[in-house]
Amino acid sequence: MIAADKIEQIIDRFRFLEAKMSDAAHGGDIASLGREYAELRPVVDTVTAYKDLLAQIADTQALLKDPEMRALAEEELPELKAALAASEHAVQLALLPKDAADARPALLEIRPGTGGDEASLFAGDLLRMYQRYAENMGWRFEILEQSQTELGGIKEVVARVAGEGVFARLKYESGVHRVQRVPETESGGRIHTSAATVAVLPEAQDVDIQINPGDLRIDTMRASGSGGQHVNTTDSAVRILHIPTGLIVVSAEKSQHRNREIAMQVLKTRLFDLERQRIDGERSADRKAQVGSGDRSERIRTYNFPQGRLTDHRINLTLYSLGQVMAGDLDTIIDALQSEAQAALLAEMGA
Repeated sequence: MIAADKIEQIIDRFRFLEAKMSDAAHGGDIASLGREYAELRPVVDTVTAYKDLLAQIADTQALLKDPEMRALAEEELPELKAALAASEHAVQLALLPKDAADARPALLEIRPGTGGDEASLFAGDLLRMYQRYAENMGWRFEILEQSQTELGGIKEVVARVAGEGVFARLKYESGVHRVQRVPETESGGRIHTSAATVAVLPEAQDVDIQINPGDLRIDTMRASGSGGQHVNTTDSAVRILHIPTGLIVVSAEKSQHRNREIAMQVLKTRLFDLERQRIDGERSADRKAQVGSGDRSERIRTYNFPQGRLTDHRINLTLYSLGQVMAGDLDTIIDALQSEAQAALLAEMGA
């Protein structure tokens, strides 16, 4: 049973926000009020449906005392009680503490691991998988920095993904992705194993990280081109070193002014991620072991192409739909990971 006073507190807060937003005198707060209102509305819808169901059960139980209505009430009560159990679970999920970063855009970073050229080609496959998923979700996908191999693989890529619920969905992708397949360059038909590392970072906002200009060393340099007419003859690439942490960010895809903006945003995001990791590290060992902890050294998934099989090792989920997954159909996996993370959080809270 959900505490009635907690439900009333949520509804009261929602009504307060409605009143504030309708008051033109508080126009300066309208953006922050609007965000909180939008976040709270689905929660209020869920708890209101739960309240209505409780009232309906109480009314139906009262009918048991009426000889003429007793049979009808006895017929309806089991269905109502079953619906109540589902509604209570929905309320528990709605009341789980939210990661404040869930609604933010994300930086997606992909780098090849062990496996040489095959690892770089697989990194390229992962990039295209996430591009297709973003397209399916209606998100914006912008490549900020990309370095390719001669075979068309990826040495490193950094992309910004923006849209509704981006980090909430993509954060489960952080970790080591392993691939098992026969490389195109393999004449003997042997299966090779290689890997790529994915990092998903919530985009930092100005209020999150304050950077002392004295802690930065900013250099401009000539961006490398593809040769011929495309060789960059101006010093447009920007390299920023954050001296206290040793973090280095390079941006060479755009104009010098835009490259500087991109490099600063990537640096802020990585510094913000370091701070989040520090806070997470102070939590209990049990929580660090949960799904979605973001440990990028953890082998999270294996893509076995000969068998058409994908296995997510965190939740022991195996799917024989690898082609669909590589085409950007990630919802089945991410939904399962979210459910597991929610279940762990409910257990931790004793719900």
